[in-house]
Amino acid sequence: MTNTDRARPGPAPATRPAPWDYAAPWGTRGYLTDLDGPVHWIEFIPRTPGQVPDDTAEKHEEQPPIVFVHGLGGSHLNWCLLGPHLAAGRRAVALDLRGFGLTPGLRVNSTVRANARLLDQFITEVIGTPVILVGNSMGGLISILETATNPGQIKGAVLIDPALPPPTQKPDFQVSRQFLLYALPGLGEYAVAKFMRSIPPEEAVQQVLQLCFSDPSRADPELIKADVALLTRRHPATSAQATARARVFLAAARSLLRVAARRQRYNAMMAGINVPVLLIGGEDDRLVPVAAMRQAAARNPRWDSVILTGVGHTPMLEVPDAVAGMIHDWLDRHFAT
Repeated sequence: MTNTDRARPGPAPATRPAPWDYAAPWGTRGYLTDLDGPVHWIEFIPRTPGQVPDDTAEKHEEQPPIVFVHGLGGSHLNWCLLGPHLAAGRRAVALDLRGFGLTPGLRVNSTVRANARLLDQFITEVIGTPVILVGNSMGGLISILETATNPGQIKGAVLIDPALPPPTQKPDFQVSRQFLLYALPGLGEYAVAKFMRSIPPEEAVQQVLQLCFSDPSRADPELIKADVALLTRRHPATSAQATARARVFLAAARSLLRVAARRQRYNAMMAGINVPVLLIGGEDDRLVPVAAMRQAAARNPRWDSVILTGVGHTPMLEVPDAVAGMIHDWLDRHFAT
């Protein structure tokens, strides 16, 4: 069976409007689709010059849709500052991976490989045509897996600080301690569950900003409010809920570490990608060292690559206008019609 044959295998899966609107201020509509369980996703609605959502704006079918893929602990909200820039003239959607955002998950279906299969199913059954992936961190790794495994589904990939094989250098102490804790059976579950249960959502969001931004003062206040509201909804009410959520999170984190640690296999996957790739990295990224991104760029000279000075792990949140400009230029060079 060819990838073209896979595009629309049968009746479209059941989709209904989502009951949540955390991303509505950024011109989106939310949906729930049954893909062997509910999957939450949003679509950015093209806007008129007056910044009014335009439901009648023609979708340019010749332009490949964009699918945004968030990172570990992230959600569809990670794309609210970038999505509106890219929604003119093409579909732009962001899904919540299993176990994250508003998509429920279990340990068995929240690993990076399970979520790569979910992404492929989402592209095949919801989008129905090959796409351009835009992935950050774990979402960048999942985008690499999908592009390498199902190349007919992918027209191009934008990798924003993707999880990569670690370079041979001294790691960030806080980050290495945190991921070492994740790797420890039993202790990892206890520590993550305790954190999820005891840390207020407002403080948890601030801790993420400190870790992922080079300059946390750049964070958008309205997006912080939306993040806090979403995390408040997900905040576990009991110790049992915290433990269950910790197990799901750690299934994803541990699987990420396993894939990234297989350096030769991972490098071979990246080298085998034959579609246009744009690699965007933050020079001050504490989670994915800039040395790892420079190594990936050097190993894959066909890729376009940009390293942003004074930017951390989530450039699409810290400097969204600059990232949007880079992606637009890349799209114009590779996909202009």
